[in-house]
Amino acid sequence: MATQYLTVDAERPAETALRAAAAALARGRLVAYPTDTLYGLGADPRDAAAVARVYQAKARPARLAMPLIAADLVQVDECAACLSPLARRLADRFWPGPLTLVLDAAPTLDPRILGEGGSVAVRVPAHPVAVALARTFGHAVTSTSANRSGVEPASDAASVMAAFGDDIALVLDGGRTTGGSPSTIVDARDTAPVLVRAGAVPWDRVLQSVA
Repeated sequence: MATQYLTVDAERPAETALRAAAAALARGRLVAYPTDTLYGLGADPRDAAAVARVYQAKARPARLAMPLIAADLVQVDECAACLSPLARRLADRFWPGPLTLVLDAAPTLDPRILGEGGSVAVRVPAHPVAVALARTFGHAVTSTSANRSGVEPASDAASVMAAFGDDIALVLDGGRTTGGSPSTIVDARDTAPVLVRAGAVPWDRVLQSVA
């Protein structure tokens, strides 16, 4: 089946396009969409077959965990076994935005996307299309970068199409993203933050926010 390509307003994406993308996710298919950093590859993280399609499409090593994006803190809560006081403080300070928090995962998520110790990496992005997609779908979605493993991440929809073709069901083209650094990843499961990956949010700002 040919990939459905929908151009959307990056600030006010049309409901019809969002519903089409959500329907594709509900069928276990893959959807590419813009975030505040790069284009992401979305699937239902509770659907084992959909998660497997992401790994296969990207040729992503199975040992690598997969991050999620959520529409709001309510959806994050659904993905996590619990939110530590530290996690809530960082969320209040940096969301929506390019800070990913590592949390203890809820049992509803497919185990393949989880990291060390049964953890999940999730954030609320500062991009209307990404947030609206998760809200319309009704659950957080995977947000691994929309590129083949080892290839430069895509910051526009044309690059996504060139990389994946019919491996994905639908592309939401919200224009070129800012690119640059990916999100900063912070382990927030304990009482002090631990830097997992440096990124768009400087580490010193994270430390200052919890001092």
